Amino acid sequence: MTAGLYGADGFFVRGEQGPAEHFRTSVHASPLFAGALLRLIERIDDALGRPETFDLVDVGAGRAELLTALRPLLPERVRLTAVELAPRPRDLMAGIAWRDDVPDGIVGLLIATEWLDNVPLDVADLDDHGRLRKVLVDPATGAESLGGLVDAADLFWLRRWWPATTPPRDQDGPERTETTRPREQGGPGRVEIGWPRDAAWADAVQQVRRGCALAVDYGHVRGERPPFGSLTGFRGGRQVPPVPDGSCDVTAHVAIDAAAAAAGVPYRLVRQREALRALGVDGARPPLELARQDPAGYVRALAAAGAEAELIEPAGLGSHWWLLHSVGLGERGSMLL
Repeated sequence: MTAGLYGADGFFVRGEQGPAEHFRTSVHASPLFAGALLRLIERIDDALGRPETFDLVDVGAGRAELLTALRPLLPERVRLTAVELAPRPRDLMAGIAWRDDVPDGIVGLLIATEWLDNVPLDVADLDDHGRLRKVLVDPATGAESLGGLVDAADLFWLRRWWPATTPPRDQDGPERTETTRPREQGGPGRVEIGWPRDAAWADAVQQVRRGCALAVDYGHVRGERPPFGSLTGFRGGRQVPPVPDGSCDVTAHVAIDAAAAAAGVPYRLVRQREALRALGVDGARPPLELARQDPAGYVRALAAAGAEAELIEPAGLGSHWWLLHSVGLGERGSMLL
C-alpha cells in the first residue's frame, strides 16, 4: 500500500493528475464545504483571541483545492500551508506554502480531509485454524495469499479496537507451519490493523500548540466494524480492485474512534451531517415566494440547496465522520460545533 500510493511512481506522488480526477470528496463536491469551514475557522479564531498569525494547515491537500477556495475569503494574517508528498502544482497561487511534513507550533486549525483512509495499513484474515495472518498481495495483479501471523503489537490493537473477530489468546503461542495459499478477498474475519493511522493522527495533533485539529473521513466505530473489511480502489471515478501498482487509489475506512483516543486531547466526534448543520448547511429549499419576487435568485438558491443536500446526505457524504480536537481552548473548544 505504501509503495502503490507513495512510492517513486505512486498514485499520490505522480504530478500529472490530482486525486480529484479519480474520486470525489466533500471539497470537490461543492464550494459550500469551504464556506462551512470558513465559519468554523472564524469560531476558532475568536476562541484564540484573533492571534497575529492564524495557521491553516491542510494535511493530504491534494492539489490544494480547499486552500485555494479559502484564500480569497481569509484575512492576510491567516498563513496557509498545504502538506502533500506530490510536487507543488505549477499554477498554485502565491500565498500558499507547500511542504511534505506537518509544521510544528500550529496556532489555528489543522485539517485532514480524507487523509487518514490513505495512511497505509496491514490487512489480516483468519486461516483454517482460526488464527489471524497477514494478507499478502501481488503488487502487479492484486492476487492475495495468507502470510505469517500478525505480531503482538497488531494483536494488542485488535483486541481493544476490533474485538469481534480477534482470535483467542493462544495465537500468541508458536506459529504452525502453513504455506501461503490463494485467498478470496474480503472473507469473513478480515480485519484492517489501524494503529498506523492512530500514530499518524496523534503525531499531527501534537503539532497544534493552540487551536484545533479536524479529521474528516469515512470510517466506523467499535462494534460496527465491517466483517469483510473495507479495502478497495478508485480510478477515474470508478471503484476498482485495490491493486497497489500505482494506477489507482488504495483506501480503507478509518477506525475513527481509535484515532480519536490516540491523540490524547479532548475531542468531539459527529457525523458530517450534524457538523455541517451546526455550521449553517441544512439543504433547505428556498421559499416559493422568492421564485415570484426574484426568479434568478430562486434558481441560484435552489442550486445551492441541492449542493448542500449532497454534503449532508445520510447515505453519502453526510455519513462521514468529523473528529474535532481542541487544544488549549478550554470550555470554548467544546462549543465550536
